[in-house]
Order: sequence, then C-alpha cells, then structure tokens
Amino acid sequence: MATETFEFQVEARQLLQMMIHSIYSNKDVFLRELVSNASDALDKLRLEALRDEVLGADVSDLHIVIETDPETRTLTVRDNGIGMSHDEVVNLIGTIANSGTAAFLRELKESKETANAETLIGQFGVGFYSSFMVADEVELLTRRAGQSHGTRWTSSGEGTYTIETVEEAPQGTSVTLHLKPVDTDDGMHDYTSRRQIREIVKRYSDFITWPVRMAAEPTPDAEEADDAAPGEPETLNSMKALWARSRDEVSDAEYHELYKHISHDWMDPLETIRLQAEGTFEYQALLFIPSHAPHDLFTQGYQRGVQLYVKRVFIMDDCEALLPSYLRFVKGVVDAQDLSLNVSREILQQDRQIQMMYRRLAKKVLSGVRDMMTAAPERYATFWREFGRVVKEGLLSDFENRDAILALSSFESTHDADATTTLKSYVERMKDGQEHIFYLTGETRQAVENSPHMEAFRAKGIEVLLLTDPVDEVWVGAVPDFDGRQLRSIAKGEVDLGTDEEKKQAETEREKQQQEYAGLLTLLTDRLGEQVKEVRLSSRLTVSPACVVSDTHDVSPALESMYRAMGQEVPRVKRILELNAEHPLVAGLNKAHGAGGDETAVVETGELLYGMALLAEGGELSDAARFIKLMADRLERSL
Repeated sequence: MATETFEFQVEARQLLQMMIHSIYSNKDVFLRELVSNASDALDKLRLEALRDEVLGADVSDLHIVIETDPETRTLTVRDNGIGMSHDEVVNLIGTIANSGTAAFLRELKESKETANAETLIGQFGVGFYSSFMVADEVELLTRRAGQSHGTRWTSSGEGTYTIETVEEAPQGTSVTLHLKPVDTDDGMHDYTSRRQIREIVKRYSDFITWPVRMAAEPTPDAEEADDAAPGEPETLNSMKALWARSRDEVSDAEYHELYKHISHDWMDPLETIRLQAEGTFEYQALLFIPSHAPHDLFTQGYQRGVQLYVKRVFIMDDCEALLPSYLRFVKGVVDAQDLSLNVSREILQQDRQIQMMYRRLAKKVLSGVRDMMTAAPERYATFWREFGRVVKEGLLSDFENRDAILALSSFESTHDADATTTLKSYVERMKDGQEHIFYLTGETRQAVENSPHMEAFRAKGIEVLLLTDPVDEVWVGAVPDFDGRQLRSIAKGEVDLGTDEEKKQAETEREKQQQEYAGLLTLLTDRLGEQVKEVRLSSRLTVSPACVVSDTHDVSPALESMYRAMGQEVPRVKRILELNAEHPLVAGLNKAHGAGGDETAVVETGELLYGMALLAEGGELSDAARFIKLMADRLERSL
C-alpha cells in the first residue's frame, strides 16, 4: 500500500518540541500514559461489543502486553482493544484534537517552574506525545475491531509523520518506541529493563482493571529472574478496583495514583471521599476533591462529571448526571450494580436510580467539606480559596442543600483582614440589638472597604461581610436569611443602627435636620430627577459628603450590568442620593441655598456630589465630560 506523508499542525509541532525537551521532570510517566490509553481502548471495546452483536470482536481475554528488546532498544505496548480506523489515526494522532492547545502552549511558556508545567500538561489529552521524550522514533500499528485493514503511523517527531494501510494487523493497537540512549543524568533510564518496567507499572498502573502483562524472556538471567514459569507472561498489576476494596487495604498513595489517572492532574487530591450504598440499589463511589482549580473551570466547554461503571465495566467518562454543576470540579468513580450496560446520557437524566445517586453523592461531598472545616481547617481554607466561587452557585440551583452550602461557606469580612468567617461565626459575634447580617458587594476587598457605605458601620464597630465574587451579586438576592437573620445590603434601603436609646436620640436630631434641609432636598430631587429617584439625608455617612444607594428591593448596578452583558434587557433603575448633613460641603451648600444663592450653582454642586458618590463606589459616570467641565469651573472659581 502507498505511504502518505503529512505535516503536524503548527501547535502540535510546538508541543512535540516541548515534549522532546522534557516538559515532564519524570520521564517514567510516558509508560503510564500509554498503559492508560490501552486500558481506555479495552474499555471501549467491551462496551462496543455489548452494544453491537455483529461486531465479531474477541473479548474473552482483553489485556495489555509490554514487550522489550534490549538489543534493538525497543519497547512495545500492545492491547487487543477497540483499535483505530485510518481516519481516526489521522484525526487523533496526527493532530491535537483539543481547541485549548493554543492556550495551553501560551500558559506553558509563561510557566517558569517545572512543577507548574506538569500541572498544565495534565489538563490536555497529549499523553501519546510523551513517547517522544524517550524515543527517537514512534511506530503505531492499529486495526479497528470489525475492520479488515490496519493502519501504520510512524514519526520521529521532527515535524512530519507517515501513514500507510496494511493488509494484515492484529485487532487493537501497538505502540513501538525506538528508545534513545540511556542517560541517567537526564532521567533517561533503561526502559528495556524488566525491573524498570515492573516498578513503573506497579507505581502508576496497578489499579488498571485489565491485566498488564510482560512477555516472558527467552533466556532470563539471574538479575531478572521472577516467579513466572518460563515462557509464560508475567502479570504486573493487581487489577483490584480500589473502590471495591476496604479502606484498610488501600494506602493514600494508591488513592492518589487513581486520582491522577482519572483526572490527569499532577498534584495529590485535597480530599478523598468514599461511599458505599447498600440495600435495594447498591453502588460504590470513590470521589476526589482536587487541590487546585483547573484553569478552565468556568469555561463553557469544561468537561465535568465522574466516571460511571456498572459492575466494574466502564460505561462513560464525565457523567454529568451524577453530580450537580456547582460540584463539577469533583473527580472520581461511581460503580453501580443494577444499571443497564446500554444506558445512555439521555436515559441517565431520567433514571430514578441515578437521581437517587445524584442527591446522595451531593450530600456526601458537602458533608466531607463540612468535616474538613472542623478536622483540617488549613485544607478547608485551600478548598474554599480554589472552589468557593463555584460552590456558591449551588445557593441558586440546589434548594435542597442550600442550608448545608451556607453552613460550609466562608466569606471575607471587616472582622479580620487575613481570615474568612462563616455565617455562624458572624452571628455569634453580632452586637446586642443587631438584627441583620450586613454585607456589601464589590469588585475587590479594597474597593468595598473604602466605600462610603461602610462609614457608619465602621464607626460603630459593626461587622460587614465583604462579597467580591461575581456570583455574590446574584445569590444574596435568592437567599432570604440564615439562622433566622435576614441578609441586608448596606448599600440598599435605610440604615438604622445603634441601641434603642441611640435610635431615639438620632431620630430627634434627624427630624431637626430634615426641616433645615427640606428646601435643598426638594430642589435637588426635582432638578436631578433624570439621574436619581430621590435626594435625602444619610444616616450611614460620617466622613464622605454623599453616597448613592438603591431601594431595598431594587436590582444593584452590578447585577444590572451583568444582565445586560448576557444580552438581557433590564429597565434602568434610578438610585437614591444621600447627603451627609454633618459634612462642611453639604452644610455650606444648604446655607447658600437658604441665603437665596445662585440656584443653578447649587444644582451643579449637587451634580458634582452625585458624580463623586458614583466614583467613590467604583461606578461609572453617565456623562463624564459634563462632570469634568463642572469640576473645572468650580476649581477655577476657587482660585
């Protein structure tokens, strides 16, 4: 058959060069990647054979074989799995079928530490390319189950590859590496050594559910002697599914390796959660909370979900029906005993047993996080820093677990600049007479802390939650209370602080000021009517001359902007301008108005106060040019 020569994609070629120059600090992992790929191929064949009775594939002895030849310095990883067609080889091996490759390469170049590079590489399906770290040439021979012809793919990683159709090829895939010379200083071990192969498979692939065999040596010497009979292949892995073994039989290291295999992460998980459900519907789950958030957690194409098995038979990756979206970072395996092997994603969404698992698994993960708060506060702090933003999405979507999510959530507050607080701790610290849980939303902690809305609360020592995640703008409107205490934005409605005696005294003073400022407030409310709903005196300001607030049930400006960014039209909401009667500028403005001063100048000064209040809270001016002109005129008159 004719041999065709192709060029790698530009991005694939760049990635190959990075592989060859050892992105991985540990070259041993190439074998883990190849064995994992072979295991996936066996899973797919088993599933395909169940679905397609006329496939004609032999599934009686599915396995992986590793062969080494020290004389020719070759290593071959062979499986009798699903195999690939000619088109699949071109699409999957000759190119990188991942739209995120460009972003990956950019981040990789920006990464200065090898550990960071390894974290990035685990996020992409590039395991096959790791072969070029240890090989001068890679040859792949494959035949898809049910087809008569095979395909051979060969490349030295220099920018081109060749593909040819072969008449005879065994079912499955074999990858043969023509190994580079041994260089222990560069981490290039002797991968034709049987002892080396044993160690790598045991360390990385012992949990693979299919037998990983090593072909027998023709003439084994003393150094490489083993218990296997002459001429009989040696099985290198235990094949015990970790989730089916008791906790006492499995070490943390084994759990961590399973996590790395299914998540393609290079760091140990933050938490391991086991669940065994017995009764009318039996299933086992082994779930992992990662120690860091993936960079694409909030992108639309993020692959979420856990692996689903039925009686240890692989069914599907990324089964979204088993966990809610706000727990999409959780990785792991769920093995059910009573589901159909032919279950589809559409059926899963309607299956009653799956819905039971969905609720139970969500509660188990939330319970695990709650336990972490108590038993391992440092690990919990890491969890919340990495995943708190996405967990809070559950406050909007999971009404059944809303109280549990609130209980394990933590927030920045004015109580401590370095530590977060739970709502329970906030309530325990509330001052006598304080009825509500106060909060303020904003883009950054610094912006929120410097907001004029904070002044009265800071003066009275009342704690305020500082909410700076975009999702905070949404969930605070959906959660009415916690432990019977209403959540109140300090940028909305009237503020009524202090003891009953203080409130009574303040009310008397307020009525007096209201009479003194009535004329000014009426004038500004009328003349600034296109911009504000009302101009009134403030009880929340102690230093700033003015601030803008929303009515209690109005949409916040930030939420209004979010809706518009999503293409939703929302009516423009006018806000309220509050003036600080104790501020010299406001007092002087009232005096000028009372003395019959230039009304236009008074109104323009009111406009400036409104613009200053908007800027102080991080808002945007509707007419910046007019604001600058008014400011320049006032400055000129003051000289």
